[in-house]
Amino acid sequence: MGVDGTWPRACVLLDVSNSGAKIEVEGSIEVLKAREFFLVLSSTGLAYRRCELIWIDGLTAGVRFVGNKPRK
Repeated sequence: MGVDGTWPRACVLLDVSNSGAKIEVEGSIEVLKAREFFLVLSSTGLAYRRCELIWIDGLTAGVRFVGNKPRK
């Protein structure tokens, strides 16, 4: 979902770590060129991570979590 709440897209979470994720986006991936967006992780929208686009390969994208501080 866009930072402003626009252009929601369904996606499949393929891989995740503390610092980022690999996702497969359903529909147009052009909107990801906004560079920064939210990855909503629950149906209620209460679990989400702010992301920055790192790479795109077809319908698959790599994102880095913004503001993520490593835990000790």
